[in-house]
This record gives sequence, structure tokens and C-alpha cells, in this order.
Amino acid sequence: MPTGFGRLWTAQTVSSLGDGVSHAALPLIALTLTRDPMALAVVTAAGTLPWLLFGVLGGALVDRWDRRHTMWIADTARAVLLVTPAAAAALDLLSIPLLAAVAFLLGLGGLFFDTAATAYLPDLLGRDPELLERANSRLRGAQTAMSGFAGPPAGSALLALGRAVPLLTDAVSFLVCALLVRTLPALPRPAPKTREPLLRQARAGASYVFRDRVLLGLALRPAVGNVAFLAVETVLALFAHERLGIDTYGFGLLLTAEATGGLIGAGIASSLGRRLGTGTALTCTAAVEGLAVLGLAAASNPYVAGAALAVCGAGMGATMVLGPSLRQAIVPAHLMGRVASTSRMLAMCAAPVGAFLGGWLAAAHDIRTPLFAAAGLLLTMTAVTASMTGNRRVEAALRAAAPADVREAEESAVGGSTPLR
Repeated sequence: MPTGFGRLWTAQTVSSLGDGVSHAALPLIALTLTRDPMALAVVTAAGTLPWLLFGVLGGALVDRWDRRHTMWIADTARAVLLVTPAAAAALDLLSIPLLAAVAFLLGLGGLFFDTAATAYLPDLLGRDPELLERANSRLRGAQTAMSGFAGPPAGSALLALGRAVPLLTDAVSFLVCALLVRTLPALPRPAPKTREPLLRQARAGASYVFRDRVLLGLALRPAVGNVAFLAVETVLALFAHERLGIDTYGFGLLLTAEATGGLIGAGIASSLGRRLGTGTALTCTAAVEGLAVLGLAAASNPYVAGAALAVCGAGMGATMVLGPSLRQAIVPAHLMGRVASTSRMLAMCAAPVGAFLGGWLAAAHDIRTPLFAAAGLLLTMTAVTASMTGNRRVEAALRAAAPADVREAEESAVGGSTPLR
């Protein structure tokens, strides 16, 4: 792995620890202000709205800007932003509208950082499919360990010291990440053939995704998945308190169970891809997620719920290694920012739907209804997208994206069909 990857990995690991702290603390902070499921849904949905409003345009801008600069500026801005809710918490001025506004602006910063990081990584690794899979496995593993395993218990514990403490901790993590990203090597940006208007460039990236069945299948999975997972996430804290009898610290441990599964899933993703083929592996992990959420809905005690979340986390961890690695390997460099942001936009635009769906179903029926609905959506999505990302389509896309010398070597091999993976 290139030397720069170690610094990128360290930066995102530190940032993920802060994210894990706030991931557990924010819903608990919101619960100190209201018990209304719809109000909680507003805070959850606000963080995803920037992708709905600016997702494709953000990708076009990232393809124009220096990606390393975009990353460190975005994280510096997010660090400064978090000072506001921390001060409000210290002065007892926190409110649901303020939390929603902060979540929106954090999401906007995340849009630019995540898109730039996704586009920067294949350039750093020379667009090598095996290196990309290894790199994404390490990044996903660290993200899962920090944001899901170490961060949530820390967030719950820090909240006991005051509502401002976990927010300031996340701010420090963003600042450290920004400083590390500034030390990464500067890579040349792919030069566009012509200087097109921004909107035309954005449309070109979006249409590239919708014309390619593999990319469309990779985009639809997280889109439908986010409807399901946000419906669960919106009511999970309330479900844990009312249905499972879990206290504040126990809620952090419950999220840790999901993170433990995510670590395992990220670790075995490459092995699953080799044994089953990337397409079949993605179908299997999606089915596992749906069945695990169904088990969570039926859980009557914390142990069954924790086991279900661990299995769900394993499916998600493997999916989040295999899917992005495949996309980064087959998309041309000059389109990477736009394709990544379009795919992420579809996923994030679906998230507010899931958040409000979860809040509405819980208010209109009971606290388990959003979980059963989420399981049904995940299993339906698995069946619909299975053929779009099948092994044959995936292998054809990898061959088409390979450099000319690699394709010639393949064609001259015995049988003329030696797979890349």
C-alpha cells in the first residue's frame, strides 16, 4: 500500500471515533428534549437533506476541485461548527431546531468530504481492484471499530459528564483528521476535455449511473437500504428503552454489538468475493441484512436484539467493502466524483423517507412496526437487484475497465477468459 494510505487511514479512523461518540450521544441528547417520534425523525432526517439538495452538484464540484484540499477544508469547517451546539448545551439553550440545523450543516460538510475521499482513493492506489478492496476493507473495518465499537460506549459515558462533552470530542476528531489530510500527497486531477457548465457536468455523472446496470444496481441497494435502516435508527433508542428495558449505557453497548458484526463482515468481505464472486456475495449479504432486521423486530430481550444487530452489521460491513471497491474499479477517473455523489445522493435522499416512515409507523401503530416494515423492504430489494449485479455482469465490467495491457494478457491466456478477481 502507498505510504499516503496509512495517513488517510489514520485520519479517517480518528474522525470515525468522533462520529461514533456523536452517533450515540445525539439521539440521547434529543431524548432529553422530547419523546415525540416525529421530532426525533426531524433531527435524523436533517443530516441527510444536503444530499437531496446538493448531491449531484457537489460531485461535479469535487471533480473540478483539488480533492485533498476539499477534504481538509470540509473537516475544519465541521470542527468549527460543532462549537455552536456545545456552547448551547453548556448554556442550557439546546433545542430540536438547533440540533436539526447542526445535523444539516454537518451533513453538507460530509457530502464534500466523503465524495472527495471516494474519488481520491482510486487515484492514490492506481485504480487497482485488489488494492481497492484491501484498502476499503481496512477503512471500513476502522470506521466500524471506531464509530460503532469504541465510539458509542464512549459517547454514552461522556454524556454523563455533560451534553457539551461528546460534541466537543467530535469537533476535536474533525480537526485532527483535517490536519492529517493536509499531509497527504497532492495528486493530479483528471483534466476535462472541455470546460462544460456545472449543471451539464452534473447531469453527465447522473446519466452515467442510470445507463449502467451494474452501477444502478450498486446504487439501488443502499438507497432502499437507507429507507429501511433509517426507519430502524429513528426509533431504535425508543425501542431499546421501552421494549427491551435498556438504559443509556446499555444503548451504547447495543450499538457496539452491531459494530462487532461490522468488523467481522469487513474482514471477510474479500474472502466472500473470491469464493462466491462479488455479485453473488452482494446478494447474500443483502439477504442477511433483511433477515437480521426481522430478528431484531421479534426480539424480546437485549441479548437477542444484540445478536440480530451483530448479524446485520456483518452483512452491512461486507457490503460496504465490496460495493464501493467495485464502483471505484470500473468508473473512469474524471467521472469518479460525480458517480460517487450520485450513488450516495440516491442513498441519502432515501434516508429522510425512512426516518419519517419510521416515526410515522411508530406513532400510528407501535414501536416494532417500523422494524418489520424495514425487513420487508430489505428482502424485496435483494430480489429486485440480484440480476443487476450478478457475477457475469460484474466480471464484464471489470474487464472493460481494465487497462489495455491487462485485457490483452487476459485474451492471450488459456481460454481467453481468465478472471481479474
